[in-house]
Amino acid sequence: MIKATLTGQRLVALFLFGWVLISNPVLSLFDVERSWGGIPVLYLYVFGVWAAFIGVMAWIIER
Repeated sequence: MIKATLTGQRLVALFLFGWVLISNPVLSLFDVERSWGGIPVLYLYVFGVWAAFIGVMAWIIER
């Protein structure tokens, strides 16, 4: 029971952290006219954060 509660708390904390990273003030930092390898920096940031959260969420659940 304690493990399920701890897992739930970690997932809620991950959700809140993700909410902050995808909020408008943080996204505006990456909304520049630059590209890396032909891909805009904003797209790399959004998809990188998204992929990282999927990985961390899988790690939390499998743990």
